[in-house]
Amino acid sequence: MEIKSNKINGANAEIEATISMDEVNANVEKIAKQLSKTANVQGFRKGKVPVAIIKKQYGQKLVEDAEAEALREVLSKGLDELGISNDALIGEPTISKFEKSDDKIEVAVKVAMRPEIDLSGVDALVPNFKKPEVKEKDVDARIKEVAEGQAPLVNIKRNRKMREGDTAVIDFEGFIDGKAFEGGAGKDFELKLGSGQFIPGFEDQLIGVKRDEEVEITVTFPENYGSKDLAAKEALFKVKVNQVKVKDEVEINDELAKKLLPNEEDATLEKLKEEVKKAIEQEELAKLFNEDLKPKLLEALVKKIKFDLPEFVVEQEIDMALNKKASTMSEDEIKELRENEDKLKELRETFREDAQKSVKATFIIDALAQESGVKVEEQEVMQTIYYEAMQMGQDPQKAYEQYKDAGYLPAIQMSMVEDRVLTSLLNKKIEE
Repeated sequence: MEIKSNKINGANAEIEATISMDEVNANVEKIAKQLSKTANVQGFRKGKVPVAIIKKQYGQKLVEDAEAEALREVLSKGLDELGISNDALIGEPTISKFEKSDDKIEVAVKVAMRPEIDLSGVDALVPNFKKPEVKEKDVDARIKEVAEGQAPLVNIKRNRKMREGDTAVIDFEGFIDGKAFEGGAGKDFELKLGSGQFIPGFEDQLIGVKRDEEVEITVTFPENYGSKDLAAKEALFKVKVNQVKVKDEVEINDELAKKLLPNEEDATLEKLKEEVKKAIEQEELAKLFNEDLKPKLLEALVKKIKFDLPEFVVEQEIDMALNKKASTMSEDEIKELRENEDKLKELRETFREDAQKSVKATFIIDALAQESGVKVEEQEVMQTIYYEAMQMGQDPQKAYEQYKDAGYLPAIQMSMVEDRVLTSLLNKKIEE
């Protein structure tokens, strides 16, 4: 067996070998003898099956197993020559050449290694920024907003015209082409004007109407409306305003603070302001991190940190991008790509740069996570999906199963790891 090993770069290597057919035949003999001791063949006692019978019964399968064993030996010896451990490998080795002749097999095996990444200059790449400052007027406005949210609705005393922000208590019935339609009626329904809860244009036409008045409102259902029977249809609604409600005034004082800080002993308005200020600071900081600093930091890490990428990982990323693109293409476009290999290659290459950046970012985040001990367990992924599903009014278990079946859990987990790693680097900048 002749072996030639070549380390292409820090992440890729190729092992070339010439395997003589004598070696393959020797492997056939060895495997056949081992099988003769365990195989069940009719007419022979177990362990007493002649090798010739084994060869006849298993034929081509023996040859394939013998070739596979020779390939394993090629890989083992090649990795030893290169000084690469099995732990350093990523993915399965790829056979790029397998040519058989009467007396030999010429093979080439490509292997990919986890790249070594120098993280020594990472802290210098974190962008400078100022922690958001929260003004007193912002704190007061938030407390007022929360107080109004706590306030009960009360009927207005003066029968004035309704305006945006009022809550109209209405009876309504909808008609299309003069006929009432299913789901188009309601009694004593509370509708806050300006909330966008009803069809566009409905709430606008109630502004200026008074209590006890009856009006007719004409609107058109959106083209993408959930019910196909109603989509894009014009409808007439007969509406009667029974009551007009507004939020009752709530005093902003220590009593309100006690309600909003139930677990705080001796809660005061000043303490409430402190807590609200902290909450707004965290919201503003999260917004700054997510919308500005994290994308900039990740871009800087990818641009400045240099290392070799495993070729097959980049090719897999390109394949995913290509498949995503194909899902938006017409049958004629896909057919053209199948029939024109050069055009397909040209299209693939358009995804290469983005694929390289994506793969590079993944390896950098993974290395940073290992260095800082950042981990995200599957239970945390499940909790995140459950929470988001409940926020959207979906079945949490069903949503989790859908993500799992689609194979999205690793991507979600990696996204959470990335978020924590970048947040950690930015938080260190604040501490400095």
